[in-house]
Amino acid sequence: MVIPQRRKSVYFFTALGSCLVVAAIALNVSWGMILNWRTSLLFFFGFLFFLIIIAGVVLNTIFLVREIKRNEQHDAFMNAVTHELKTPVASIRLYLETLQKRELDEAKRQEFYQIMLSDSDRLISTIDQVLNAARTSTSNATQSRSRLDLGALVEEIIRLARTRHHLAAEHVQYATAFGDHERPQVVGDADELKAAISNLVDNAIKYSGADVQVQVKLDRVPGRPAVAVRVSDAGPGIAPTELKRIFKRFYRIPGSVSARIKGTGIGLFIVRSVARRHGGRAYAQSSGVGQGSTFTLELPLPPERPRAI
Repeated sequence: MVIPQRRKSVYFFTALGSCLVVAAIALNVSWGMILNWRTSLLFFFGFLFFLIIIAGVVLNTIFLVREIKRNEQHDAFMNAVTHELKTPVASIRLYLETLQKRELDEAKRQEFYQIMLSDSDRLISTIDQVLNAARTSTSNATQSRSRLDLGALVEEIIRLARTRHHLAAEHVQYATAFGDHERPQVVGDADELKAAISNLVDNAIKYSGADVQVQVKLDRVPGRPAVAVRVSDAGPGIAPTELKRIFKRFYRIPGSVSARIKGTGIGLFIVRSVARRHGGRAYAQSSGVGQGSTFTLELPLPPERPRAI
């Protein structure tokens, strides 16, 4: 398209006028600075110091807000841990005093023993969580690494979870994408991996409510030499904005569900820390509130051992 000569002239003089205006302003400012260099220098440094002070106030406010949130999360953690420790201890003490002061038939005694054992398991679980969080958050902690049969490890954890929560096999189902002759192995610390996978399974059971429907799957990771442990539930689900926050230490999703279900807020932090220490990753997926959720722990597969010739 050919631009008419008149329009070209308009464009030329507009550009020329703009350039002249810019040149006039630049000349005026430069002469003003030359003639009043002391005032300009004071203005420059004053403006610079003003920006530094504003930046300091903003940074101080950000750090203050973060520290307040961290203290609130720490207080919530301490309250949760205190509750998780005091409740089973008080329960065990109450049943022991009852056994000591009253004559009970054998059936009642066995019932009390079972309750005390359950409370003991809860107490040990809380202590293990705190110790695992302290250990996994220490970057230079020693690890006892070895080749582990991940399938056997997951099956053992599921059996223990069914026993601990008194669930039938159909409530916590296990599946694998690997064939009968494929046994995916990972190199890692057995205790840390057990703690991470147990946290995922226990959380899925706790948040499922009365109708527990948990699926644990040992799956392949497309495009990468890695294996995934996926734990799915039909629980309350997770809002998209919370999917990354839930892996922070002491963080618990605000709402009635989290308030009803007791916890320390360090379980998923342990999962993420263990995943990173083993060269893998942990993440959550959910279609939204009320849609259930899936937690995945991915671990790299070790290089294949050379076959003997």
